[in-house]
Amino acid sequence: MARAVCPLRSLWSRVALGLLALALVAFSPACQAGAKSQAGFPTYQWEPIGLSGGGGMFSPAISPVDPDLMMINCDMSGAYLTHDGGRHWTMIHHQQLQSNTRCRPGFHPRDAKVIYASDGGTGRLKVSRDGGEHWSFSGDFYPSSVVAFDPDNPLVMFAGSGGGIAISRDGGGHWTNCAGPAGRTLGFAADRTSPKTARVFFAATNQGVWRSDDGGTTWTARTAGLPAAEITSFMGGSNKGSGLTMLYCTVPSVSQNGTFTGGVFRSRDRGEHWEWAMGNGINKELQRYDEWADGEIAHYPFVLTTDTRPLTVYAFNTSTGFWPPHNPGVYRSEDGGDNWRRTMFLDPRFPEFNCGYDWVSATQHRADQGGAFGAAIANSDPERVMRLENLCFITVNGGRTWEPAHTIMAQGQKPEPNSAWLCNGLVVTTTWHYYVDPFQRNRHYICYTDLGFARSLDAGKTWSWWAQEGRAPWGNTTYELAFDPQTPGKMWGAFSNLHDIPNYNIIGGAHGSQAPGGVALSTDYGATWAPVKSGLPNKACTSIVLDPRSRRGARTLYAAFFDDGVYRSTDDGKTWAKRSEGLGAPQNTRVYRLILHKDGTLFALITAKRANRAFLQEGVGLYRSRDGGGSWQRISAGIESLWFKDFAVDPKSSKVIFVGAANTGGENGGLYRTADGGETWKRVLKEGNEHFGAYFHPARPGWVYATLTEGCPGPSLWLSTDGGETWKALENFPFDNAQRVEFDPADPDTICVTTFGGSIWRGRAG
Repeated sequence: MARAVCPLRSLWSRVALGLLALALVAFSPACQAGAKSQAGFPTYQWEPIGLSGGGGMFSPAISPVDPDLMMINCDMSGAYLTHDGGRHWTMIHHQQLQSNTRCRPGFHPRDAKVIYASDGGTGRLKVSRDGGEHWSFSGDFYPSSVVAFDPDNPLVMFAGSGGGIAISRDGGGHWTNCAGPAGRTLGFAADRTSPKTARVFFAATNQGVWRSDDGGTTWTARTAGLPAAEITSFMGGSNKGSGLTMLYCTVPSVSQNGTFTGGVFRSRDRGEHWEWAMGNGINKELQRYDEWADGEIAHYPFVLTTDTRPLTVYAFNTSTGFWPPHNPGVYRSEDGGDNWRRTMFLDPRFPEFNCGYDWVSATQHRADQGGAFGAAIANSDPERVMRLENLCFITVNGGRTWEPAHTIMAQGQKPEPNSAWLCNGLVVTTTWHYYVDPFQRNRHYICYTDLGFARSLDAGKTWSWWAQEGRAPWGNTTYELAFDPQTPGKMWGAFSNLHDIPNYNIIGGAHGSQAPGGVALSTDYGATWAPVKSGLPNKACTSIVLDPRSRRGARTLYAAFFDDGVYRSTDDGKTWAKRSEGLGAPQNTRVYRLILHKDGTLFALITAKRANRAFLQEGVGLYRSRDGGGSWQRISAGIESLWFKDFAVDPKSSKVIFVGAANTGGENGGLYRTADGGETWKRVLKEGNEHFGAYFHPARPGWVYATLTEGCPGPSLWLSTDGGETWKALENFPFDNAQRVEFDPADPDTICVTTFGGSIWRGRAG
């Protein structure tokens, strides 16, 4: 299903953390004293920085005991908790719990400190008994979707299990598959008007709705009146005081002989009969209103209600157009679906606009709208609702207003282009590089996937997203920057609309391999960018380096183009010529990274390419040029892997090089080192399937950091203090997809780690 996008331009190119320092500025005194982290790893403390939000968010849940306690699962492996209603978030350490976007966690109905969730790394059920700080396995059970409780008897639990449902009667220790219900589980409900000893339960899958009248032992289908076998969402609410039990579900919307069918249905008699609940005020259009519609007809992927007020129900719709009343949003009914009103107007151009600004809407004065990826409601407070996509919005007043829960506007700022934003810990972005300006230390820069570029004027405390006017023409990804060493504010950037190079999305073919890109120049500290085109291909540019020995105003620059090789300019980037003789092979010219050593040696890395489900041997490797790219020599023959991700050259000697490689057959990946310019190689570290790279600390001789990415099962950040001979894990690092370690030359005690899906993390050097 296509997403409705802003008429001007879509922000996102895909549907797509550790402890949060509340000040988001510097480490707290407790941190500096080496305080034990929430994750239970007592060595270091880390602080997320950069823009927050920005990635796919799924499977949310809100505690029925403490509605300020919420949990979100994100598509880049991070799981997040908030204890203050979404103002600040903490990423759960990846060795405690990884996200599972298909399985909604379950909050204990009486004890807010007890949470059950499926671990995305193993698929097994885990439990936390201290509010999400520590997690342990609960039995040997693999929930497929949704974990739920009997609100009045928490020992009774339900969960999706493979192609059906399972029940536990001992608080998650042991599970039994239930006969009857089949399909992908959508939800459960307990009839709280029934006796605890003869509890009536309901379960829904994408294949139907079932009821148990004997406490979950036997189940029978209850679908009379539903027009389709497929169910898309389900939730029930029952209130013992009023004696009312309401069930709601949604089915695919269909235009049948010019009549809207499908959408929201309800049952007032415990599933015996279902009736259409698409009353007055809800979108029942049968054709798209404009070109930005999700489709011809609105679908309703989520429906929510509570035990507190079963007649209050919310329905989340896809769009039939960009502008109200056709746009995607949230409908609310207070009479079980007889009458509805729209509650969410995300775009600031709408007269009905009732959402707080975030860095997207403030910068562009417009918003990207799409169907929700996830939704949750507080069972104890039907006024509190969460809606997820690449952003997170929460209402605490039943939809009269909505506030962003993925970012915080900095104090004293107004919603406008270049406004500054605090990171609130809900970091779901991919970052390639982190830079400190060589002339003004308070100016920091981040190279992003999907978001392109951001800068800070206060040493990383707050961040501004680049404004629509003046950004590079290839706005999806900024891969690298090169600064003029003598001209303040002057920098070149490598840009592309093809993201995630060199990770598996590209290597495996999920995102293709062709998209426009190029080099752009800024002369005002990254505020605006102008494309440089003469002699360059319109392809993904992934790396750019500057020769500091070249003359000011006539700099020598080198740029790497994925699938096209290396280009050189000797006139400050005005004109370019290809310099790729001997680089790669005709089958593979996927040059990804360039490094120019101070002795003039130029290095280029060519990453993997697959054809017919196999890695090509031709072309892959690390190459060296001693004549400015005029000729190239492959120097990585001693490495068996066919998938190189990154490399580093010792600033003191161009003969000492580290290469990070991923497995391409058996266990041939790892971190490799040469001390003789590539004559011989030795694998010095092997801790996962995909090593990313190694990085020399510029102020601490012998210190080298190593990173692992793409689902690292253990620590993703490592440190050697003896040049790579021995290594120790920095286990407190919270995220499992570390990419690069970056440095501030004026602060040798601090490092910044870029990640594949967790923004930037700043912490102690060692």
